[in-house]
Amino acid sequence: MKRTYQPNKLKRARKFGFLFRNSTSNGKKIIKRRRQKGRKKLSSSDE
Repeated sequence: MKRTYQPNKLKRARKFGFLFRNSTSNGKKIIKRRRQKGRKKLSSSDE
């Protein structure tokens, strides 16, 4: 049986990357919150 998570870097970057987050108003809020919290990585594209 195949497991649920089949990693794909491109798919991940397009769905959860910085540019995608920044392209929506809610995404901008996420990045803002993560900056306030002091996260080293703001999105998955920072990996």
